[in-house]
Amino acid sequence: MVSEPSPSATLETAPARPHHLLRHEIRVWTRDLLIAIGLALVIIVFLYQPVKVEGTSMAPLLSDQERIFINKFVYRFEPIVRGDVVVFWYPLDRSKSFIKRVIGLPGETVEIRHGTVMINGHDIPEPYVPPQYADVSDYGPATVPRGSYFVMGDHRISSNDSRVFGAVGIQYIYGRAVFAYWPVDHFGSLATTEANEK
Repeated sequence: MVSEPSPSATLETAPARPHHLLRHEIRVWTRDLLIAIGLALVIIVFLYQPVKVEGTSMAPLLSDQERIFINKFVYRFEPIVRGDVVVFWYPLDRSKSFIKRVIGLPGETVEIRHGTVMINGHDIPEPYVPPQYADVSDYGPATVPRGSYFVMGDHRISSNDSRVFGAVGIQYIYGRAVFAYWPVDHFGSLATTEANEK
């Protein structure tokens, strides 16, 4: 014989179920949120590094005191290409880091005539260098050594770059600029294709 549950028993157990489900949902959401935050921190710490730009040698793309993220692992999976904005240890003082744009690749001959950059005798388009930042002086010709890259700042008249200290060995290059996050009006991607269009 089965007896009907008393109304008081029903009243005691019914509220406990939604409360138990709510606690379970909160635990699941908290766990997922912590996992997501943990993964984001791992990605930022191990793949990306925040850096502060000092100086105006990469203007107008990057301004003094601008904050950006660099990808520290990208060159383990893909080659450095012309137009990449790279961060590297200054070859003459490894306590300093520089940020410049890759202009010449290993084995290429770089020459500058009246401010026009030529690679292997051919002019290259440089839409990222505004006329007011151009340097009309000459350089070279010089061949970029194997395993090295010829780098220059976009603000040519105020850039200490490969025209002064020579090509940069790949062992000194430790990242590519990928994203600007401060100031807010500069927020956005620094992808090579976009940078070339600026």
